[in-house]
Amino acid sequence: MNPQTLQKAALTACRASDAARKEILPRFRSVSVEHKADGSPVTEADLAAEKAMREVLRTDFPEFGILGEEFGVEGSGSVQWIIDPIDGTIAFSRGIPLYSTIIALVEDGEPVLGLIDLPALDERILGWKGGGCRRNDKPIQVSSESKLERAVISHGDPYCFDNAGERDAFSRMAREIPMLRGYTDAFGHAQVLAGGVDAMVDMDCNPWDVAATQILIPEAGGRCVTRERPGDKIDLVFGSPALVDQLTDYLKK
Repeated sequence: MNPQTLQKAALTACRASDAARKEILPRFRSVSVEHKADGSPVTEADLAAEKAMREVLRTDFPEFGILGEEFGVEGSGSVQWIIDPIDGTIAFSRGIPLYSTIIALVEDGEPVLGLIDLPALDERILGWKGGGCRRNDKPIQVSSESKLERAVISHGDPYCFDNAGERDAFSRMAREIPMLRGYTDAFGHAQVLAGGVDAMVDMDCNPWDVAATQILIPEAGGRCVTRERPGDKIDLVFGSPALVDQLTDYLKK
């Protein structure tokens, strides 16, 4: 994909994120919660935001497909938007402002653009292949920390390690890493991208959870190790390259 198309797509992603904010923010701390068949929570805000995002994406790039968490696949072809209207619905539904909107653009299965928006914090991270990574238009980079004993390491929910067959890895991290903190979901990813958190281990994710991060991390100077498992589940280790090398050794080969 040429740089001009990527820059146009970046503007479209920002417009779609703005449309999501308009649906999400008025409902924050004022919305009821239901549960999907898999037991995960969903709110009226998730549904309304994804509909608004799809309208923007479809209008600007009708030739691109769309995969969203709430409404599945729309269209086909080698280029596809992957979107999650509210990543961290548990936090959103409990009035915790650490939720996000995620947008990625994928070409032939490879992420080429990513956006993580934190509406309640008014922060937006955006980057694309060859374009670097910015938060609110200012360049950001991952940490250069190389020592686990000095690092802040984040992780997803412990049950996700169970689902991935990696409870032993989580237990070892808890024993050996002094500053192991549960900054979950794309909020945690955003902190790694800006260098506040040095690295993260996130297990049992879905494509819409990680596609943006997979392009944003290298554009921010970091390393992202991806492990794909059956059922379209994805495990990620990402952040400071030196720490990623060490943390991957915690996982089963």
